Amino acid sequence: MGAGALLSACGGGSSPSNPGADTPAEPAADTYDGPSVELEFWNGFTGGDGPFMKQLVDQFNAEHDAVTVRMTVMEWADYYSRLPAAVTSGRGPDVGIMHVDSLSTNAARNVIMPLDDVATALELDSSDFADAVWSAGEYKGQRFGIPLDVHPLGFYYNKTVLEEAGLDPEAPPMDRSSYEDALEALKSAGISGHWMSPHAFTGSMTLQSLIWQFGGSLFNDDGTEVLWDQDPAIEALTWMVDAINDGYSPTDVGQDADAIALQNGQAAFNWNGIWHMNNLNEVPDLEWGVAPLPNIGGAPAAWAGSHNFVMTTQRSPDDNKLDAARVFINWVSRQSLAWAEGGQVPARTSVRESAEFAELTDQATFAEQVDYLRFPPAVPGIGDAFEDFDQALNEAVLLTKEPADALRSAAERAAKKLEENRNRFGE
Repeated sequence: MGAGALLSACGGGSSPSNPGADTPAEPAADTYDGPSVELEFWNGFTGGDGPFMKQLVDQFNAEHDAVTVRMTVMEWADYYSRLPAAVTSGRGPDVGIMHVDSLSTNAARNVIMPLDDVATALELDSSDFADAVWSAGEYKGQRFGIPLDVHPLGFYYNKTVLEEAGLDPEAPPMDRSSYEDALEALKSAGISGHWMSPHAFTGSMTLQSLIWQFGGSLFNDDGTEVLWDQDPAIEALTWMVDAINDGYSPTDVGQDADAIALQNGQAAFNWNGIWHMNNLNEVPDLEWGVAPLPNIGGAPAAWAGSHNFVMTTQRSPDDNKLDAARVFINWVSRQSLAWAEGGQVPARTSVRESAEFAELTDQATFAEQVDYLRFPPAVPGIGDAFEDFDQALNEAVLLTKEPADALRSAAERAAKKLEENRNRFGE
């Protein structure tokens, strides 16, 4: 999932300088011919995608005699809290993975270094990436992330439950009218069709997607204004709350209970991330399907996150390690089909449009949304504002506040945080 909720855990403090950051890289992207080096590679792949990354690292090490990559895996919350301190003390990794919504904060803190020279050396440009994910890796006109994947929200459905309610298990509802008709049919069959989560994961992702579908935005383009107190957001959150009031969803849905309900046959629908397919594949005899998010608001849109390669700021940069890191990033990026098998959509268009990727039918279904995926603006500390957004979701879906009141008070608090962060980061 995206790391917006984790940004506040990164902490402040002084940042090291970045000597040599403006030195152009030599375009040596395919092979490394220097002395033997060991690269530290940190990430938070503790879930089902972890073994796939380990296999890639092991394969890279087997194919490169002079480069050894040592991978350290930790929970994402620990990763984002430990990384700034490690870099400041000179013990940071050479290469890391970072969610796209964390790049600007860590760039502003000088935790990660600009990668325009790396992109040039690897001959990477926007022509081989979806516009949204390529642009999301930039901050103040510089590139700080090399996209590895996108992981969007999608629409899971339980075929057995649909059939029990007299609905076509091979034709899930894909617009507002048919979706609401299906929920009514499920209700008549004694089934709560879509459990509305009041939690950031995955309720916040659902609400964000709906706001964009209803024609709204979370922020203005440069991230200086909060816009989720406007009519499209109110309409989106009201739709979620109405599902509870109309009996289509139970009240007070627990964390992950929406996903578990789909697995257990208690719900028909679940909006969840692409990573969730790994969990469903492990449930014996579960008949499930996946589709792009239904278009409830009128405009196709879906929340998405993205894992990006980053290189951390070093007190004393080692040119050999920098060259080896470029080779490693380039090599893994080219293996993104293998990474997709772990439950991701490749960031590279050339891989995403390949016949081999099309054979990964579930992942390819998620990829159908790539042209209308949305990411937050590249603003340092943007995750602080999302804390208030998530609180508004929680209050409304738990029926303790009306949607409009919850969103407006949250927007006021978030606007103050955005202003404080502009002063804090010198924006």
